[in-house]
Amino acid sequence: MARLTQISSNALQEKWKFKTTQELVMLALTGVLLVSFSIFLPGFFGVNNFLVLLNSIAILGILSLGMGMIIMSRGIDLSEVAVMAGSWAIVLIFVDQGTSLPLAVFASLVFALAVGAFSGAVIAFIEAPALFVTLAVSFVVYGIVFWMSPSLVHYVPQDATALRFFGSGKLMGVPMPIIIFMSCALVMHLFLSRSVPGRFLYAQGDNPWAARLTGIPLRPLIVFEYMIVALLAWIAGLVWVGTSGSVQMTVVQSPYIFDVILVVILGGVSLVGGRGHTLSIVAGCLFIGTMLNALTIMNVSSDVQNIIRGSVLLLAIVIDNFIHPRDEETARQGD
Repeated sequence: MARLTQISSNALQEKWKFKTTQELVMLALTGVLLVSFSIFLPGFFGVNNFLVLLNSIAILGILSLGMGMIIMSRGIDLSEVAVMAGSWAIVLIFVDQGTSLPLAVFASLVFALAVGAFSGAVIAFIEAPALFVTLAVSFVVYGIVFWMSPSLVHYVPQDATALRFFGSGKLMGVPMPIIIFMSCALVMHLFLSRSVPGRFLYAQGDNPWAARLTGIPLRPLIVFEYMIVALLAWIAGLVWVGTSGSVQMTVVQSPYIFDVILVVILGGVSLVGGRGHTLSIVAGCLFIGTMLNALTIMNVSSDVQNIIRGSVLLLAIVIDNFIHPRDEETARQGD
């Protein structure tokens, strides 16, 4: 066990050395976009727009932390956006029905963790494909919320100042969404690089069969991982509700989950598993957030934006497959 931990630690250090170059490229491209859009795009350079950009990056970044972690473990979670919207829609529904805000928030947290535990249990113990399990779970979450209230938009009460603070408040002049995102990124970095479960996660993503043979409790670990993703989705929902003042359930059927996947892959987290870290996700988030913000200012239609996002995602997958080819061993593992 100690030898496996040491091997995982050494592999992590090697991955860091390689990925740093890729992340620097992404950060450099982001800098080029910022300078170019500030010069040639009217309305891009301004405090208000940068605040909008940072807020959108924060929500996208928190979701991407969870997606990046689960992809590192050789999984995927397409229910993340549904959990984000559904759990906080439940809060607003309960409050509208007379439930106290703290109790409603606690109930939504339990709901989110239960959804994550259920997805993880089905994937770990029944060994169903994560792609289809989480896709089905997203529809279930959407259906539960719509059954509780047929409205597609739920508004935050005017007196719920605590909820609004996490999305629109500031702490020492810094917007709360940025503080929450950076705090989550720091905790995720420490979890992946310093904790035993984090190192087990890299071993699982690198070779799950070998990890199981060495004694790693793979099934409980998978359940734990999907609960972390659900927790991060819940935190992203907290920021989202405070920023927009409402929950729009239509986001579940939007391509937002593909933006999350796009951030993760562009940042350098490989679909093969076992590769990537927190800085990869931050770099990808800055790039995609800047690009999407500029497309919105240019009034690019949603259809064209979907084409651009889909093309960039396809390019990122091709590049990932070229950099991290699936060898015969990973093919036998059903990758």
